[in-house]
Amino acid sequence: MTTTPAENIEIRSYLRAEEERTLADDVLDGLTRPFKELPPKHLYDARGSELFDLICEQPEYYPTRTETAILRERGDEIAATTRAAELVELGAGSVDAKTRALLGALSEAGTLARYVPVDVSESTVRASAAVVAGEHPGVAVHGLVGDIERHLDHLPDPVGPRVLAFLGGTVGNFLPGARRRFLRDLAGRLQAEDHLLIGTDLVKDPAVLEAAYNDAAGVTAAFNRNVLTVMNRELGATFDLEAFEHVAFFDRDRQWIDIRLRALVRQWVDVPALDLAIDFRAREEMRTEISTKFTRARVEGDLGAAGLEPAAWLTDPDGLYALTLARPR
Repeated sequence: MTTTPAENIEIRSYLRAEEERTLADDVLDGLTRPFKELPPKHLYDARGSELFDLICEQPEYYPTRTETAILRERGDEIAATTRAAELVELGAGSVDAKTRALLGALSEAGTLARYVPVDVSESTVRASAAVVAGEHPGVAVHGLVGDIERHLDHLPDPVGPRVLAFLGGTVGNFLPGARRRFLRDLAGRLQAEDHLLIGTDLVKDPAVLEAAYNDAAGVTAAFNRNVLTVMNRELGATFDLEAFEHVAFFDRDRQWIDIRLRALVRQWVDVPALDLAIDFRAREEMRTEISTKFTRARVEGDLGAAGLEPAAWLTDPDGLYALTLARPR
């Protein structure tokens, strides 16, 4: 653990050196299965995060701008309902328009005392802390560098009513069973006066969904292939990025976008760090992410299974996206 105190800012890291082998562990586990897959967290190195920010600017990719619009229009309602003294943002990333809208609403309501960004990137947490401290001088910042599935036990004691925010539709990256387990874990961390705020992309015309993950500029394709660069750099792997194509399609039965990399030719990939050689058949696919799309019934069902009840359902006029505010039942 490392701690960096400063005036109104404290950063604590819980990523130990031995835990940083998760990429190696996940490659060994996921790429030796009959159906190859990797957890999506490995998409987000520094370059991957830059590419994702570019994805959010593409005209086909509506979730970010829609979620931001809801927060801007309904932030006052969230602040009035929660009276939150503390905003904990899971998978915080950089301080963007969404975070600013939510912090601004809580600050305007006069309740905000502390912001707690949680992210695996220490540089991102530090940068976010500096931005928020500069924009909200009276607000304390307690940054937590860690994995949201492993390190939430290290959240600081609350300073008052707390909102746990999990934005960006990221909850849709979990498989259904893991998603419900994670929501139960979050629910167990809420006091009676606390709330959970989750963002969910909604089921809609498959053509709209698939376009969002197959932008004409090819940014999402570059983002997806970047995970090969990550494995080459970190594990000495020999992936040829040009030998894989980006694939994203809507699975109508499971109601999720399935994102994969498809081998264009038969090839062997060496991973020296693992003393491993991986066989890819021509057109064999490796899943890198899913993005579940929700109905209101599915959201409320997942929340109910976690012991939570909806306090507000906030959506845009076109029903593209929803923010749900929930509280302990």
